[in-house]
Amino acid sequence: MTPKQKKRLILVSALSLIVALAISLIVYALRQNMNLFYTPTQIIHHEAPQHHTIRLGGMVKKGSVVKKDLDVRFDLSDLQNTVSVKYHGILPDLFREGQGIVTQGQVNQSGTFVASQVLAKHDATYMPPEVKAALEKQGLYKHGKYHGR
Repeated sequence: MTPKQKKRLILVSALSLIVALAISLIVYALRQNMNLFYTPTQIIHHEAPQHHTIRLGGMVKKGSVVKKDLDVRFDLSDLQNTVSVKYHGILPDLFREGQGIVTQGQVNQSGTFVASQVLAKHDATYMPPEVKAALEKQGLYKHGKYHGR
């Protein structure tokens, strides 16, 4: 091997190592910032990680909303199981009982979901895609309509 070929080999090896390291760091950062979606049933079965930011979606259970100043508690259901949600802040104007919503936050030690964000959509027929998919999987959402209990 000539000295010129040796230099090229070292340069290509060093660049390959740098590119591999950069890709590894990018993948690690993306995994840390990924907010996975879970249903109340998955929360109940401990499939969602505790103390890691996730999204929880479902239907706001009727009669479950309790407001005290900026503190709000409500139950979110996928029609099989229900999870209590605690939120401190201003709810979207379109937040209603019986409506499909998505929250973002963390599950605490007691199994309560502590939301940092609550998302609601304006269209009365709107259902978040994740909630719709979970209900379809249970056979409760067919042909664009909710057929719940």
